[in-house]
Amino acid sequence: MERVKKPFVKRWLEPIVFLCILLGAGTALAIPMGLANMLNTLMNTAYSLLIDTAFYILAIAVLTGALSALLSEFGVVDMFNRLLSPLMRPLYGLPGAASLGVVTTFLSDNPAILSLTEDRAFRGYFKDYQLVALTNLGTSFGMGLIVMSFMLGLENVAGESLLGAVMVGILGAVLGSILSTRLMLLFSGRRLGKETPPAPLPPDSSGANTENGEKPRLSMRIINAILNGGKTGVTLGLEIIPGVLIICTLVLMMTNGAPEGGVYTGAAKEGVGWLPYIADKLDFMLRPLFGLQSAQGISVPITALGSAGAAMGLVPQLLTAKTANAHDVAVFTAMCMCWSGYLSTHVAMMRKLGHSELTGKAILSHTCGGLFAGICANWLFVLFF
Repeated sequence: MERVKKPFVKRWLEPIVFLCILLGAGTALAIPMGLANMLNTLMNTAYSLLIDTAFYILAIAVLTGALSALLSEFGVVDMFNRLLSPLMRPLYGLPGAASLGVVTTFLSDNPAILSLTEDRAFRGYFKDYQLVALTNLGTSFGMGLIVMSFMLGLENVAGESLLGAVMVGILGAVLGSILSTRLMLLFSGRRLGKETPPAPLPPDSSGANTENGEKPRLSMRIINAILNGGKTGVTLGLEIIPGVLIICTLVLMMTNGAPEGGVYTGAAKEGVGWLPYIADKLDFMLRPLFGLQSAQGISVPITALGSAGAAMGLVPQLLTAKTANAHDVAVFTAMCMCWSGYLSTHVAMMRKLGHSELTGKAILSHTCGGLFAGICANWLFVLFF
């Protein structure tokens, strides 16, 4: 029986501890910056990110949503599924049907793979321990099309072609996904056994697609796909905005230093420079692993732990400030795509699959996979470029 917290802990200790932590963090920022400047920078940075970054990502999400809907409507997704199926067993240890999850999440976001697990025919291909590993597989490719499109769109900011860097980053993410999925299969196989079928779906969950009426004409199919896909993109883009504004604002304030002259003004994107300081101390370990041009670059993969959209929002400023280059973009692409904000989705995804007890293993496996993706992208870029 779950132990019930004492009334004193629930009513007094928790809020007091939380307030102490909140005030401590605020004081640590306010001492060097000044309280008024800290609050102004907080709001101005969030507004700047909303206008310059979040709406840009929203626009990309709408366009990629429309494209993915067209690809699905005209059978391209199904074709990719058939092409990728022979690779799934030797690379991932999963049935060929898992390739549909790869394509689906690449075109949308991590939780999209859960919709497939509600289909009885799809579940029939998997053992229970394999179905659990779809959390790691789907997360490795979540928001892939958006990440790829966003990074490619930064060529003007970087002043050089980023196509090769982005392709290397995607390859790194694929390698990271293999490690993450294989590790998860190792953990889930030991816990659940390798012959147990997945739990049956409830009677009212058929997972079947229904069709009614005649198939619409070609022009209507195109228009409906574009509009419905764009609407999905709007939803995804709006869901990204809180992560971009909240996480990215805090990370920027911990990454950027004081303005020229050392006098804080409350302008957007001023900060205290904690993350670069920590990264400098760990440079002996981080540089051989990821090869980032500057210590400030470590803020991108750290942010990708919670939100890939927020992590992408940091990249343009790094490129503008010349503290990142094409090599860094390869590493950023690999880790943003592979991690895809998994800390904010893994818990809910594992609960949905009915195996919350394996959430810790899923997070551990994916942490290793994302780090491996960044390391692979680093050395592959050095090898090819």
